Amino acid sequence: MKTKSKLFILAIAVIATTSSFAQKKEIKASESSIQWTGKKVTGSHTGTLNLSEGSIVFDGDKITGGEFTVDMTSLAVTDLQAGKGKEDLEGHLNSDDFFGVTNHKTAKLVIKKAKKSENGYSILGDLTIKGKTNPVKFILTVKGNTASTILTVDRTDYDIKYGSGSFFDNLGDKTINDEFELAVNLKM
Repeated sequence: MKTKSKLFILAIAVIATTSSFAQKKEIKASESSIQWTGKKVTGSHTGTLNLSEGSIVFDGDKITGGEFTVDMTSLAVTDLQAGKGKEDLEGHLNSDDFFGVTNHKTAKLVIKKAKKSENGYSILGDLTIKGKTNPVKFILTVKGNTASTILTVDRTDYDIKYGSGSFFDNLGDKTINDEFELAVNLKM
């Protein structure tokens, strides 16, 4: 019996010393930023979103996971001055034509795989917007306690089809690009 106990303790010690320990780094939401850009035939609009919470999991110097929640109720337009035009666009983006914020107050990104490369980390994740989840790929650059990326999202993957030339004919100069960009800067 003593031999079995010693072998068990030895096996635990070997596993503990050969395994790396994951470290979860919390994101400082108030110091992080998300800037969006949406384009249309006649120009573009820009704005911001707030991160509610997030974390990146490291095993040594390798990313092994992570999860981020975005507060969709914080959606703001930054390229228009305060007034009716800004209010109308923000209201439209919050409506069911776009992000349906009344019923979908958050969006979420979960890192599924990460591979270190010369440019940072090649990330494969699941992005959930408006209750729909789709895979996304992007490069995440990590320097010290900051991480950043530019993520391109096809809104039609999330049933956001308003003004899309892929679904509607004869929109002319009212056509809105299917893809929008998110410039994300995270502080850990």
